[in-house]
Amino acid sequence: MNFFRRAARKAKRFAAYPADLKRMYAEAYLYLAWARVLKLLPFAKVAPSLGTHKRETSYASTTEQDLLQRKVAKAVHAMSRVTWWESQCMVKAVAAMKMLRRRGIASTLYLGSGRDDGGKMIAHAWLRSGSYYVTGNERLERFAVVAVFGNEIEAAALSRVER
Repeated sequence: MNFFRRAARKAKRFAAYPADLKRMYAEAYLYLAWARVLKLLPFAKVAPSLGTHKRETSYASTTEQDLLQRKVAKAVHAMSRVTWWESQCMVKAVAAMKMLRRRGIASTLYLGSGRDDGGKMIAHAWLRSGSYYVTGNERLERFAVVAVFGNEIEAAALSRVER
């Protein structure tokens, strides 16, 4: 019974969100699904769609871009908690990258490796746009960067509707 009350409360809260925020959350869910499918493919096939290898994007961003980066981060993080598939660092980073690319905002995807507390080798992915870490910024100091993929995009060509 408690589960149904929580679900009803969440649905009621979601219904009160503005329409543009609802669309962004739905978009995040779809991109998380797409990123999960891409994760199943060989990395060599997926890598070209992630951006230019060994190229970082600028750390500069406008106020409008900062706001969109934070909205995308919030939507991806929130929706990753309700997916029925695994939506961890790589899936979240790729989904956020695709959402930012759609809005004409450049971003850089980092892939790193390190060791967990038990000494076991682990991998991690995170996304930076401007100076803001959109996804995966927890404990970055324990990871060495293995690969970088940057995608430069001109935002001036996009209309207000596409953002």
